[in-house]
Amino acid sequence: MLKNHGLSPLLLAWQHWIVLDRKLFHLINGTWHTPFWDAVMPFVRNPYTWAPLYFFLLLVVVMHFRWRGLWWIAFFLLTFAIADQLSVEVFKMFVQRLRPCHDPVVAPTVHLLISCGGQYGFPSAHATNHFALAMFMFLSFRRFTGKWIFVVFAWAFLISYAQIYVGVHFPGDVLAGMLLGLLIGGVTGSIFVRFIPLQSS
Repeated sequence: MLKNHGLSPLLLAWQHWIVLDRKLFHLINGTWHTPFWDAVMPFVRNPYTWAPLYFFLLLVVVMHFRWRGLWWIAFFLLTFAIADQLSVEVFKMFVQRLRPCHDPVVAPTVHLLISCGGQYGFPSAHATNHFALAMFMFLSFRRFTGKWIFVVFAWAFLISYAQIYVGVHFPGDVLAGMLLGLLIGGVTGSIFVRFIPLQSS
């Protein structure tokens, strides 16, 4: 139990969150790991797995929506670029929270399944990028796909969860990335739908 030794309420709340975040990390990365998911999760979060799926989606969009599809691709790539740059170059450098595999308190017990990566992990760039793209796709596609569009959020969540499972992010890193990504995708998606809505050819 943490005690308040003259700490501000905000700092005390942050310290409580760090303790809870580490406990949840140990559940996902340690207690809940199995040989099956140890093999699956590194594959799920690998760019070589999901990049071809996105590339195929871009081709389908151009074929179906023509010139509007080209604008959609431009906004799709813009959404990704904004999410990636904000999460990596701005927030990670400002917050400077160590990844679990670099955290001296946690690192000795991390069940690390891939290379550790950069020193800082808050927010998760994977979570930010994929939830930004998921929100953008939700807003731009929902007229055409109905309830199936929610699959994009399930996919983004699976990739984000995998980041915790393999040992490179705390749950708090992923949660922050999810929220930031939803905000970015909400902005770019709203602008796209307002000015260049998709229409079937």
